[in-house]
Formats: sequence, structure tokens, C-alpha cells
Amino acid sequence: MDNARQYWLDTMLRISLPVIEAAAEERLHRDMPCECRVEDEVQVNIRRRFTHLEAVGRTVDGISAWISCKGLSGKEEEERKRTADLTRKAIIHITNPESPDFVNFGSGRQPLVDAAFLAHGILRAQEELLDPLSSEEKKLLAACMRASCCIKSGFNNFYMFLAMIETLLYVMGEPYDKNHIDSALHFHELWYKGDGIYGDGEEFCMNYYNSFVIQPMYYDVARIMGPTDPDWKILVHNVPERARRYAGILERMISPEGTFPAVGRSLAYRFGAMQHLSEMALYHNLPKDITAMQVRDALTALIRNMMRPGTFDENGWLTIGFCGAQKGIGEVYISTGSLYLCTTVFLPLGLGPSDVFWSGPETPWTNKRMWGGGECTIDEARHEKHHQTIYDHDEYVAAGGY
Repeated sequence: MDNARQYWLDTMLRISLPVIEAAAEERLHRDMPCECRVEDEVQVNIRRRFTHLEAVGRTVDGISAWISCKGLSGKEEEERKRTADLTRKAIIHITNPESPDFVNFGSGRQPLVDAAFLAHGILRAQEELLDPLSSEEKKLLAACMRASCCIKSGFNNFYMFLAMIETLLYVMGEPYDKNHIDSALHFHELWYKGDGIYGDGEEFCMNYYNSFVIQPMYYDVARIMGPTDPDWKILVHNVPERARRYAGILERMISPEGTFPAVGRSLAYRFGAMQHLSEMALYHNLPKDITAMQVRDALTALIRNMMRPGTFDENGWLTIGFCGAQKGIGEVYISTGSLYLCTTVFLPLGLGPSDVFWSGPETPWTNKRMWGGGECTIDEARHEKHHQTIYDHDEYVAAGGY
């Protein structure tokens, strides 16, 4: 499936390089547009405070797995090395107060979101994006992360952003706030709705935030921080199995034609709605009845369907839209930088060409097979006897929780 991998790589680089090259050359603020649904000058100026960190943080998150991929050769390895170098420079510049491309990490609420996406990407490619930084560059990065951690969290998926940033600080050997991680783990345990799905806060919302944020970040926070505290180890016991179940649900949401339901908010993130499925493929944590090859073929069809005329402006920047240019679907918090969360669908590029994800034969995905009259597999819900909480609800409240 060399053609599929090359298509994924070409598409990822077409989307991401305008952001990374501009930030690496300290011209991001100068060159990047700030498209908003409402072209009111006041609203555009508000989003300009956040859009540059959004673009870099989300792009780094999406390309990080490929940047850290081992064993590549030839042209792809040359491109990987070049992109890794550009990405390090981009991170250095956006976290340096002396750079013209220093971005806002601490004012308003949005920087908490995108500092977390940046932290997630750095953790996914630690050897390439963190370890080579000088001690001074690491100090500046840590200071920016701490600035974002001072932002008040919403009573929803924002808790996972705090946990993600604190996890990076922990890995960096910097002081970190265990309470932020503890709150994220406990609240999401309380918000777990069953069958692999968490609420975005107390209520269930039919959208893709389990894939945009909650499941991918929870999986990596659990993987890194779970073993460091006995209480956390209990709390995160079920995380991999819940993640596997939700990946199966996402795969079954891809139609025979390679489309998925346009439901919920933030549809301008395009195929970023499949980040969690991509991450579970990256970590080889797919359900037993779903092969890596069928995920590859389903996502390839989906990406091809969404890469319509109008996806980019005349200078190569993403436009607001779900399938092409559709400015009307952009919520008030959406601007040009927001759109780069779509890059997270490309996480399986972190698997080398010899991995079965890329080397295995063409395989129809679940809905293509079933709607074609082929072999069917029974879809089974995941049941849990109880939630793995370490505190009784009343005890947790009495101890100062919530």
C-alpha cells in the first residue's frame, strides 16, 4: 500500500508545512490569515489573540508521531528530518518572548486548549522535539506551559487540557500540580457514560469531543502518569479497554463511501474527528474484530472525500469548512488556526512502512463489507460492573472535591 502511505504523507505535509515553515522562519504572525465566520473586526481581533498558538499546537500534535518514526529511509526520511528541525524551531520561537512569533499562552481561556495540544505533540515526539532543546529553551517552554495552567478550567473536557500540560511538566522534570491531574482523572471517571464514551462534563453530548480531546489525551495521561500514583493506577485501569471500544465505534461510523455523520460542534476540524481511531491504530489497540488494514482503507477513503476544492486558500492555508470551503459551519471560537486539528488523523504515519497498517492487503472496512453483503461481525457493547473510583462520592465532596 505504498500509494496510500505516500498520499497520506503528501496530504499531511501540504496541510502542515505552511504553519511550521512560517513559525520556524518567524513570519507566522505576518503571513497567516485569521478567517472567522463572522467578519466583524472586533471578533477577528479577539481570535487573532489565539489563532497562532492554535495553528502551531494542533499541527505539532498531528505530525508528531511521524516526526518520531524510526527506520525510515530515502526521501521520506530526509523530509522527516527537515520537518523535525523546522518544528523544533517553531516551538522555540513561539515560546520565546523576544521572538516576533511569540504567542499568547496566558491571556483568555483558549490558550489552555492549545498549550495542551502542543504538550501532547511534544510528548509524542519527545526525542525529536523536547530532548534536543537547550536548557534555556526548555525553561521558556515550561514557563509558557505554567502560564496556561493558571487559566481557569471549564467544567468539561478542559480538565483534560490541564492534565496534559501537567504531564509534560512532569516529564520535563519541572514542578507540576498533581491536583490538576487528579481532578481530570476523577471527573472523567464520574462523567463516564458507559460503552466506551465519556460525557463532555456531566451531560452527554452527541459530538466528536471523545475523539478530538478526551480519549486521546486521557489515554496518554493514563499511560504516563498512571504508574506514578497508586490511586491513579486504579482510576486508569479501564482506560485502554474503553479506548478500544470507542475506536470500534468510530470505525463503524465510516460509511461504505468513506463519509461519517456531520453531527455535533467543531465540524470544521474535518477528519480530526477520527483522531482517536488513528491513535489506537498507532498504539495497536484496535478491537479484535477490526484490522489495521481496514482502518487504513476507511480513513484513506474518508480523507480523499474531504480534500475537496476550496479546502485551501490561494496561499495554501486551510479554509473554514467540513468538506471544502463552508464558512457557515464555523462556531464563534473557530478561526484559521483552529482548523489544523485535522492533522491528527495522520498519526498512523508514526508506524513504519513495514507495519501491517501500511503493508497489509486491501481490506474492506466494517460498513463497506456489511452493506456490500459480505461477512458480518456482531457489534458488542462494553459493560463494566462498576466505575473504578477510589473515593465514594460523598467522601470526595467532604474531602474538598469538586
